[in-house]
Amino acid sequence: MASYTTEKILQVHHWSDRLFSFSTTRSQGLRFDSGQFVMLGLDSGDGRRISRAYSIASANYEDHLEFYSIKVPGGAFTSRLQSIATDDALQVSAKPTGTLVLRDLKPGRRLFLLATGTGVAPFMSLIRDPETYDRFEHVYLARGAARLADLAYARSVIDGLEADPYLGEMVRGRLHDYPTTTREPSGNRGRLSTLTESDKLFDDLGIEPLDPAEDRAMVCGNMRMVADMGRILEAKGLAASPGIGVPGDYVIERAFVESSAPKPRAAALTEALAGASLA
Repeated sequence: MASYTTEKILQVHHWSDRLFSFSTTRSQGLRFDSGQFVMLGLDSGDGRRISRAYSIASANYEDHLEFYSIKVPGGAFTSRLQSIATDDALQVSAKPTGTLVLRDLKPGRRLFLLATGTGVAPFMSLIRDPETYDRFEHVYLARGAARLADLAYARSVIDGLEADPYLGEMVRGRLHDYPTTTREPSGNRGRLSTLTESDKLFDDLGIEPLDPAEDRAMVCGNMRMVADMGRILEAKGLAASPGIGVPGDYVIERAFVESSAPKPRAAALTEALAGASLA
């Protein structure tokens, strides 16, 4: 059975009626690689613990943990989680894991972080990590959401990075943000998978299409998006990492996709994906 530490909520920010982020204290013994996830636990009210997987959005060198979540109507976990407040207790598993890690990518020149919904969370950790820029000359964060309001969290992280007195110089000119929406007009419009397959994503960015010799990618989103993007990347010549510790041209978070194979009730499934940063 996984061991947990009890952490304290430091801050909660509700970005919209659907999305919120929060930070907690961090156990001194917790070590993680950018892109990994942990289990978060809450008391169910009858003495049992309800837990869900959440990608860590904060940098691996920061003294706190940050997470990003959707609010799922009727969800057993998020209906409680969205009500947390400063100084509340939250249980955090002591052993992070996951396959969205830099070491499972082959060396390359450009890194594409392809996300939808709360799938952007692990990439917030990666774009804060100096190792990302040591390994790649340019990092392209392409993130899809339904509405403009759903894009605010990631934009705030990017703005903070660019203004950071230590990281700003490293990030400016090398981290490229490409937000797109599907239900509201915005500067970019359309499904991220469609924009990638048609090469419109690259045209809009003013760069060359994917080159398997030097481009690498990470993918995080709902199950359909991950499946579609995998097919698209394979068709463009990129090969997936076959497993932990074996580098490939692109990686996905395998645990979230594989653990979602059963078909529980709709609310439970939606919540499981949201907690896994795949909403």
